[in-house]
Amino acid sequence: MSPRKNSSAGKPPWRGEATRARLLKAAHALFLKKGFHGTSVREIADEAGLAVGGIYNHFADKEAIFAAVLDAYHPYHVIFPAMESIQGETAAEFMRQAAQQIYAGVAGTEKRLFPLVFIELVEFQGRHFKQLLEKLLPTVMGFAQRLAQRRGMRPIPPPVVMRAFLSLLVGYFLSEMILKDSPLFRQGKYDWFGGMVDIYLHGIVEPEA
Repeated sequence: MSPRKNSSAGKPPWRGEATRARLLKAAHALFLKKGFHGTSVREIADEAGLAVGGIYNHFADKEAIFAAVLDAYHPYHVIFPAMESIQGETAAEFMRQAAQQIYAGVAGTEKRLFPLVFIELVEFQGRHFKQLLEKLLPTVMGFAQRLAQRRGMRPIPPPVVMRAFLSLLVGYFLSEMILKDSPLFRQGKYDWFGGMVDIYLHGIVEPEA
């Protein structure tokens, strides 16, 4: 198949960026409503007010659109810059600050983000997450190295620490989305997130004498 002609050549860059943003917004809304396979490229074009051919000036296919939507709506754009300012002296203080920064960046976005996460895991087996992680790996490992320098940090390999931390965060937000309206969880006036962070840092068993 011959390459598609880029009809946007010669247009000011801001116009191309605005069109791309409009496409991502339209695609995001449709993916949330109809899923990946239930959404067609033509529907995305119609929602964005473009001709179908205009989409291919920006994306090769529907999967490329989805990958761009996943990246655009992922909260790392807010979280990672905020985490650069963390300065806790001890490992516990450092991780508590990090957890609160991430909570502030993710809370309230679940309905816009987690359906995309489910699509990514079911339809693509996490392929785009792996690509995203490769892009973010230097920042993640830089954070892990800063943590390793904090007082009170046990000699645990940084990748293990970060994987456990990621499991904590994903587990909290998934369970919050699923369980927050259940009677059991509505009755308890607990600091759910702070409690889970505390368990991550100290476990649930008292130290033996």
